[in-house]
Amino acid sequence: MMSTSTIGFPRTGPKREAKKALEAYWAAGAANGPQLLAAAADIEAAAWRRQAEAGVELTGLDGTLYDQMLDAVFQLGLLPPRFQALKASAEPSPADGPYAGGGGLDLYFKLARGAEGAPALDMSKYMDTNYHIIVPELCHDTAPCADWSPLLDRVRRGQDAVGVASAVPIVVGPCTLVGLARGEFDRSEMVARLAPAYAQLLRDLAALGVPEVQFHEPFLTKSSAEGLAADCAACYGQLAAAGVPINLVVPYDDVAEGTYRWLIELPVAAISLDFCGVPVHSSGADYGCRTAQLIAKYSFPKDKRLGAGVIDGRGCWADASGRALRLLRALRATLGADQAICVQTSTSLQHLPYDLASEPELPSGLPAPLAFAVQKVEEVVTVARAASAATDGAAPAEPHIDLSTYTGAPPPAECQLDEALFRRAEPYEGRRPKQVALPPFPTTTIGSFPQTPAIRRHRLAFKQGRLSLDAYRERMAAEIGFAIGAQEALGLDVLVHGEPERTDMVEYFGQQLSGFHFTQHGWVQSYGSRYTRPPIIVGDITRTGPMTVHEYEVAQGLTSKPVKGMLTGPVTILQWSFARNDVPRAEQAAQLALALRDEVKDLAAAGCRVLQVDEPALREGLPLKADRQPAYLRWAVDAFRLATAAAPPEVQVVTHLCYSDFDDIMPAIHAMDADVLTIENSRSGDEMIHALAASGYTRDVGPGVYDVHSPLVPSVEWLADKLRSYLQAGLLGGDASRIHVNPDCGLKTRRWEEVLPSLRNMVAAAQQLRAELVGPGRPPATPRKPASPVESRSAGGVASACPCCAL
Repeated sequence: MMSTSTIGFPRTGPKREAKKALEAYWAAGAANGPQLLAAAADIEAAAWRRQAEAGVELTGLDGTLYDQMLDAVFQLGLLPPRFQALKASAEPSPADGPYAGGGGLDLYFKLARGAEGAPALDMSKYMDTNYHIIVPELCHDTAPCADWSPLLDRVRRGQDAVGVASAVPIVVGPCTLVGLARGEFDRSEMVARLAPAYAQLLRDLAALGVPEVQFHEPFLTKSSAEGLAADCAACYGQLAAAGVPINLVVPYDDVAEGTYRWLIELPVAAISLDFCGVPVHSSGADYGCRTAQLIAKYSFPKDKRLGAGVIDGRGCWADASGRALRLLRALRATLGADQAICVQTSTSLQHLPYDLASEPELPSGLPAPLAFAVQKVEEVVTVARAASAATDGAAPAEPHIDLSTYTGAPPPAECQLDEALFRRAEPYEGRRPKQVALPPFPTTTIGSFPQTPAIRRHRLAFKQGRLSLDAYRERMAAEIGFAIGAQEALGLDVLVHGEPERTDMVEYFGQQLSGFHFTQHGWVQSYGSRYTRPPIIVGDITRTGPMTVHEYEVAQGLTSKPVKGMLTGPVTILQWSFARNDVPRAEQAAQLALALRDEVKDLAAAGCRVLQVDEPALREGLPLKADRQPAYLRWAVDAFRLATAAAPPEVQVVTHLCYSDFDDIMPAIHAMDADVLTIENSRSGDEMIHALAASGYTRDVGPGVYDVHSPLVPSVEWLADKLRSYLQAGLLGGDASRIHVNPDCGLKTRRWEEVLPSLRNMVAAAQQLRAELVGPGRPPATPRKPASPVESRSAGGVASACPCCAL
């Protein structure tokens, strides 16, 4: 009999109860702590019982108030110096529950959302997913001061819900925490420094009688992990001495061959591997998942249980072909009947909607049946039972899988296009003088403005048929008029229409393209209280008509200043949708690019002179393995160029990238051939500025000058100092005419009370720098002392997710 386990489940609740509880806490303040903790406990217990009732034997005790990496940082006491003072002055109360010992709930959330004088920890995409983690910030002096009370409390509640023998704690592993952290420190030394704190946790868990502990180490799937053998051996050797069985969970990709050889020698009780791997970027022997091949070549130790992640944890498609069952049978035939195998999903199910049963309507003619998190758990149990029945003597009827060649990749598909379609009519040097003339430090925004309650009411009325199309367009035209008037009053140089008509930057386009299906309740957590509702690609993608031209014409008709046309790029639409699993992603991206290309032509014909095509997911989609990255970057860049090359030379093409470490994709950014690059930069300590300057990037750049995820309003002096720092870093040779001034992302989830003073200060800072310039692009002779980053805190503000990424 094969056993079953889960390694993560949506933390949202079936009806987004977690979001509502968290936002209620932020609105009411610390006094609402008990209500938040009680709501989270109910949501978690219901999820754990749901998994156990489906027949899962070992239930992973997933749960968080905000983000699992933030939980690890908080419980290990890994506070950057700017938060140490906040902890020292904190006054935790019984309302903070198990969070009191670490500094209280208020400190926990300040790490993620910031406070006056203490900017929030950075945020980044997790591995190659659309989920965001709070990034640990470490330095040479960082030392843990652990208080594991929140996790221990979760374990006790989990034992009450599903029983002591079934409740399995989930912990972010030390190698992943350190590997994904930022700062100046020695990685090996830091892992060793954290090991005693983790060992104490294991001793505490042993006292609770847990059957095992899951240590999640997805960082080990990266190419760079091959050099971590000594670190992992020393750390897990120390942890094994605590006497609690460890299940080392390595999701989100296969591991490199060199990593696999030392991974299976670690002193752990179980190793859980991903047999589904990366979303398919191309086809052929070098793509798909190679875990099965590694087992065929090097076997698997008999003294360890194999966690077989054969059910896709982040794709919404059911395993209608029986691939998982055939793979399990092949594993059993290769490893023998005495090999302990536990069937599970390839990754946490947090990347999927909660339950397909919540969907009132499903389209016909799907490439395969759908399966959300609840259904994936049921698949795990069903497949395990079927595989066990085969072991007990039932004859398999399905074709045999050869592990030595298995990858799971779909068949190749050809998409031949004329090379001329990927090139602008003129090179950058020739077209830039023809584009819109702007002053030094030109000011703009990234695209969206607040989605007010009135806008949402109008959209709902239109959706329900209570508002005609003409009436709805009138309402949206009024909102556009307000946005244009506000920007002109603020003195911005390049305007946007504000996107009042868009629910989000993917769904809006998908609703106007063939080949997409949209769920009613298919919400997925981006982080914290911010959720997305990814569309599902169910067929070939084509444009059915103009998508954005009407709104552009309304906005441009209200001003003599240039208004941007606003599109979401093909890679981002693909990455933030549930893609087909029967067609390579490269082909799906090309279909999206061709549809967007037609829109680019229509916007140019309507007089658009500045066109923004956002690709915030470009870096997110980069495969974790270095050998897979060149092919992905080729087709991703090709898709962007295919979409934008139709723009005439006089049209300035802008792209926006966010939450990105650019060092390993800098050549691809150059190859995109955009005229202006705007980036998320405010939380990264100007790392991206230095990377762009060091790479010799030659196109205009708009670094994000302030953090849209925080309700804090930046002061004029702080913003002016930011702009001076760009000049002093040598960005674009200090040419102020080519350094654009903008927030770090869209403003959709902020409030107008926060947006207007922030933009007013941003424009004032740009004007101040223009006045200070001694010559073109030259900084003032004497840099000023850095100012405070905060002018004021908006009352009742709720920190928001990147509007590119979440609702």
